[in-house]
Amino acid sequence: MTGFLARRETFERVGSTNDVVRDWLASGTPEVCLAVAREQTAGRGREGRIWVAPSGAALLLSLGFRPTWLAPERVWRLAAIVSLAMAEAAEATAGLPAGTVRLKWPNDLVIAVAPAPATDAPSGIRKLAGVLGETDGLGTTDPRAVVGLGLNADWAAADFPPALADSMTSLREAAGGRRIDLDRLLETFLAELEPRVESLRDGVFGVAGWVDRQVTTDRMIRLEAPHGDATTVRAIGVDPASGALIVEDPTALGSTRHVVVGEVTHVRLADPAPAQV
Repeated sequence: MTGFLARRETFERVGSTNDVVRDWLASGTPEVCLAVAREQTAGRGREGRIWVAPSGAALLLSLGFRPTWLAPERVWRLAAIVSLAMAEAAEATAGLPAGTVRLKWPNDLVIAVAPAPATDAPSGIRKLAGVLGETDGLGTTDPRAVVGLGLNADWAAADFPPALADSMTSLREAAGGRRIDLDRLLETFLAELEPRVESLRDGVFGVAGWVDRQVTTDRMIRLEAPHGDATTVRAIGVDPASGALIVEDPTALGSTRHVVVGEVTHVRLADPAPAQV
């Protein structure tokens, strides 16, 4: 089920798959195009953060779209369906129960872990993957969108970077140490993604799945702004129309406000994760 791809290439090593796909789109490559790499030397996340993984330990890919069929204010849904497709594929590939992989607004795939020692992050949430969406020309006749994703797949906990070991996980660890076949994970992801792309082209967005997987809903969170200020509020949910995070407004009892991606540099869970069952 990969016939929807106009171009697909796999690289042993590149700087950034997002840069590869952006260049393809700029040179006229039609959608949907896919670049996959075993290793990136200049992978990145939001706010210029670095994404590093050993060769063969992570699934690293970028998809390119020409979303003339999508209103500019809804282009964020491309990253959303990529995240949902990968969540489903990760669970299927690793043999995990449905709903194990959650979404942490705005751009992470995470897994809640069992009660953690005092050295662990207090939320009990571990990052599994990051998603980075980049756009050019929205609102013109030549809109382009690149969605990059890096997922910690066949990566043993003993090899995690010490500085990140308390905040990250991998499919291999979630599966109890079982090796993860990256090729199978990729093909399962593409099979999950294709119908979602076709549905989005038809104006249908899988709202329920996107809303239900949000780990921030009904949790206390810490919003950190670009200028350094931070506030702790309760997250109420997410807005399927705009993609915004809905939080309680501490200045007006019973009111809520919408937080958009550009307002924050970090969203941190401020309370413990619910215990796994």
